[in-house]
Amino acid sequence: MRSPLRRRLGTAAALLAALGLTGLMGPAAQADTPATPRFTDGFGLTRVGDAEVRSSTDFTITVTTPHVAGPHKIRVFLPSGYAAHPEKRWPVTYFLHGGGGSVDDAAAAPALRSDKMITVVPDGGLKGWYANWLMQNTAAGKADWQTFHLEQVVPFIDANLRTVPDRAHRAVTGVSMGGSGALHYAQARPDLFGHTASLSGGIDFAMAEVRAAVLATELNLAGAWCAVSSSSSTSGSGTCTGYGPYVDSDAIFGSPYPVFGADRLWNAYDPAAPANLSKLAHTEVTLYTGDRGVIDANTARAAATVKARLDRLGIPSRLVDYADGASLSPRCDGGHNYGCWAAAFADYVPRLEAAFAAAATN
Repeated sequence: MRSPLRRRLGTAAALLAALGLTGLMGPAAQADTPATPRFTDGFGLTRVGDAEVRSSTDFTITVTTPHVAGPHKIRVFLPSGYAAHPEKRWPVTYFLHGGGGSVDDAAAAPALRSDKMITVVPDGGLKGWYANWLMQNTAAGKADWQTFHLEQVVPFIDANLRTVPDRAHRAVTGVSMGGSGALHYAQARPDLFGHTASLSGGIDFAMAEVRAAVLATELNLAGAWCAVSSSSSTSGSGTCTGYGPYVDSDAIFGSPYPVFGADRLWNAYDPAAPANLSKLAHTEVTLYTGDRGVIDANTARAAATVKARLDRLGIPSRLVDYADGASLSPRCDGGHNYGCWAAAFADYVPRLEAAFAAAATN
C-alpha cells in the first residue's frame, strides 16, 4: 500500500515528465530545486555531469563532442513563461562570447534575459575564433568549433527546447571574437540565421590589426583583446585570464602572410570579403562599435568597411558607431567592454524581438 506522500510524489513526477521538465524529484533535499528542461543526447553531443541550475530560466549544461576536445558548457536563458506555456514555441538567439571569455559573460548583458525569446550561449573556447582549425593536433586538441556549433548545438537545442526552428526566428550575435563569429556563421549558414549582430567585432580579416589579434590568441600573448572582452570587466580594467595553451601561429587559419596565396584560409573566412557579404542578402545585419581605445579604433574601421561594402551590394544593414559612448549609455566609454555592449544589447534586443514578432505574423 503506497502512502499518500508517495502517491503525491508519483503524480508530480508524471506531471513533470509530461511537461518535459526535470529537477524537482529525487532525494528530499532536491524537493525545492527549480525545474529545468530535460535534454536528450543527440547530434553527436553527450551530456555529462549535472546541470548548473541558477533558476528554472537560467541554467548551464555540459556536453562532449568528438569535434572539439574536452567538455563544453552551454548556458541557456529561458523566457519566464516557458514552463507555464507548454504549448508555446519561442525564437532563439545565439550569443557568442569574446576571446578569453566564457558562457557566463552573457550575464553581463541583462537584455539577453528576454521574456520573448530563448538565449543560448555555447562555449566558443578561449581562442576558438568560431572556425574549424587547420591544425587538429596542437596542445588545444581537436578544434572544429564551427562544426560543433552549427551542425550539433543548433539542432540539439531545437530537439530539446521548444524553439521555432526556422531562420526567421533564429539570430546569431556576438562580441569581439564572437562578433566575428556571428557574422561568419550567418554567412556560412544563411539557411539557419535570419538575423545577425556583431558588437565590436574583428570582422575585417584583411586588416593587419585583426590578424595580429588572432595570432596573439594563438600564442597566448598578454595584453591582447581578451583583456577587456570578458564580463569580469565592464570598464576595461579587468585582468585577462589568458587564451589557454600556446599553439602554433598557423594553427587556426594557416599562414597570415599574403604571399602566393598562403593566407587563403584567412580570406575564405573573412567576414568582410564581398563574396561572403553577398550571402547576407536576405539577413538582417546590425553592427555596433565604439571608436575609443586601441581595439575599438580598429573595430570601428572594420565596421565601416563592412557597412560600405554591404551598401555597394545593395544589402540593407544598420551600423551604430557610438564613438565615445555618450549617445549610448553613461556607463559606456566607447571602448571594448561590457559597459558598452550591455547598452548595445539593450538597444538591439527590442528590435530583434519586434522582428521575430513580425515574422510570426507573416
